[in-house]
Amino acid sequence: MATRTRRAAGAPSAAPAPDADDPDTIAREFHEVVNMSAAAIEKWLETKESHVVGAKDGRTGTAEGGPESVGHRSGRRIVGLLAKHRDAMTAADYAHMRKVVGYVHRHLAQRPSGEDVATSRWRYSLMNWGHDPLHDR
Repeated sequence: MATRTRRAAGAPSAAPAPDADDPDTIAREFHEVVNMSAAAIEKWLETKESHVVGAKDGRTGTAEGGPESVGHRSGRRIVGLLAKHRDAMTAADYAHMRKVVGYVHRHLAQRPSGEDVATSRWRYSLMNWGHDPLHDR
């Protein structure tokens, strides 16, 4: 199996990165990007703001009767993953964890410039995915 290396521009080559398909790596990266607790995500998902952002695919509805966004549905799944014991994780759980990591990294790179992000759709969308960019780590 080929290994991947991650190197910052101009940085010397480092040891190969851990296998991106390794469950330990996936779980570690997931817990690094999900910086909200399950309770905080649940509370957030009940807000009006959490329902107004994100792409809607029409697969499921919300309490308001409209379609639920992909990110909002992901937030509900993240709550379940945070409560799930490691031994009970499935391949589908790890696949969703990888999806969350990828989404958060891509979305963080799109941070709006020149505006207060506290009430931005950008922040609200990230929070649906369990990451509050204003959260102090």
